[in-house]
Amino acid sequence: MLLHPHPKLQGMPRIAVHEVAPRDGLQMEPRFVPTEAKVAWLDTLSTLGYAKIEVTSFVSPKAIPALADAEEVMRRIHRAPEVVYTVLVPNARGAERAMAARADEFNLVMSASATHNLANLRMTQAQSFATLREVTTLAQQAGVAVNVSLSCAFGCPMEGDVPAAAVLHWVERFAELGVQAVTLCDTTGMADPGQVLALCGAALACFPGIAFTAHFHDTRGLGGANVFAALQAGITRFDASLGGIGGCPYAPGASGNVATEDVVHLLTCLGHDCGLTVEGLADASRLLRAMLGHDLPSAVGRAGPRWQRHEPPVDLVRTFR
Repeated sequence: MLLHPHPKLQGMPRIAVHEVAPRDGLQMEPRFVPTEAKVAWLDTLSTLGYAKIEVTSFVSPKAIPALADAEEVMRRIHRAPEVVYTVLVPNARGAERAMAARADEFNLVMSASATHNLANLRMTQAQSFATLREVTTLAQQAGVAVNVSLSCAFGCPMEGDVPAAAVLHWVERFAELGVQAVTLCDTTGMADPGQVLALCGAALACFPGIAFTAHFHDTRGLGGANVFAALQAGITRFDASLGGIGGCPYAPGASGNVATEDVVHLLTCLGHDCGLTVEGLADASRLLRAMLGHDLPSAVGRAGPRWQRHEPPVDLVRTFR
């Protein structure tokens, strides 16, 4: 068993952790978080060692009021040179706004499930692909990186299993456009480790030129196991949400993304370097809890890391003196 601290294991790749709580998490919160609080929190996140931070979304403010201050947030944050600041971009209008805000990367979203795509985006998959093809062209012309997030890659709460061939089909379509980064998303927490190992392994084998990220939810308690399975398959990039906030409105009971603290704790126990520490995330997690006004579901946030030690009970000490 590995104990903390431990030497970094030789030959293990550095793992990139992408923080998605500022967009994927806050968009699900019922209360609007003031812009000033968002900016202060994001500035804290920028100092912690993340590879990427998903800052906000350039969808219509009417659709997601929680992120209506996208431009102001992007303008006011202090950017760390080693961090990629990505934003969700739904269409050409959103791309124009994101370029004006100097986003480093566009995160484009469509679903591997036809039914979920209709429910979530109000478009067929063909319509979504046409829209995202236009956005990809705009990004390439402007020299902005593109990442495509394929929702429900591991299952759909309305359709059930999504065939791996369907997921790989959409990866291929975007690869043909020149997209070099794809996120495989377990949008509603339906993935299991065996499935994750198979799909991630197939994706890496079929598309060695694509930088794949895995995005898991902990809806059914398998988030950590799925991260481990993806690691075994060769995935070295993971989305996570501080505190475990987030969810999906189209899956009753679907909880948030895997918590960043829990993922970093797992990676640390396995000997992986991800540039982040559980201790370093603690202040950012406390800020988030204060901003939201409610407790966070992160397991490590509640119990602390496994290397944390506690004083024995007072009565035990007295008994054996």
